[in-house]
Amino acid sequence: MPAYFSDRQRGPRPRTNEIIEPSVWGGIYAIVSALLSNGSFGCSFPENCPDGYGVIGHDSRALELMLKAQHPDMPYPLPLDDTPDTLAILDFLEFVAASIGKPVEGAFHSFFRHHHLSFDREAGLREFIDAINSIFARNGVAYELSEDSQVKRILTAELQHLFATTSFHSGDSETDRLLEEARAQFTSPNENVRRDALEKLWDAFERIKTLESGKDKREQASRLLDRVASGKFRQTLENEARELTDIGNSFRIRHSETSQEPLTLSAQVDYLFHRLLSVLRFVLSSTGRAS
Repeated sequence: MPAYFSDRQRGPRPRTNEIIEPSVWGGIYAIVSALLSNGSFGCSFPENCPDGYGVIGHDSRALELMLKAQHPDMPYPLPLDDTPDTLAILDFLEFVAASIGKPVEGAFHSFFRHHHLSFDREAGLREFIDAINSIFARNGVAYELSEDSQVKRILTAELQHLFATTSFHSGDSETDRLLEEARAQFTSPNENVRRDALEKLWDAFERIKTLESGKDKREQASRLLDRVASGKFRQTLENEARELTDIGNSFRIRHSETSQEPLTLSAQVDYLFHRLLSVLRFVLSSTGRAS
């Protein structure tokens, strides 16, 4: 991915834009158009030489049928002047990544005046990933196409650190499952999936309160905090836990009563996820339940 002059001088643009703008779609359109022209899709949708000697390009009809079957929200042929829905575009990028290979020209068939092709799957995928991620980075898009052909959301540096350095072993398999699923889902480009991740994190929070012994949840939570800290810092943690509990009951996170206020912005979901995960990681690591 090239580092242009402005990037070298000012640093990379913040990756905060969650909408694929028309200018970004134009770049994607150009990249995919080139792949359609050079036969890259023949790796998965081969068009064979009439004489049966080898692949000469892609079968456009087979490609269109499969795309429409798997991604009905993605218009095809691709529209240049009407940008599709962001999630449809991101799904389409995964479809392309899973379908292409770099065409390698083999023998020249003089009668039909074409080359027979083989495909370097790894090189084609690598070039496509680099091209897409370059466009995303230059335009501050909060997504990245990974080497496993999946689009993932760019996390803040703080969340990246929390995700990369934390291993959960709470002693309760259901708590660990909720934490791991929340972490996995939060990288999704789909905001609804990230909201589900926040709900799972809040469910884990409620279970973590009961990890210590005690006659009821209040006593169990108190004993947990006693193990984590003392003095003013313990009181600070207790205040934070109480406020987080109130947030979970006041906003539409775990429940859907009419009295609860919905989270209206993706940034609100991000903030609460980061805030709660930081507390849970500190509590679990302080009691030997995370590392």
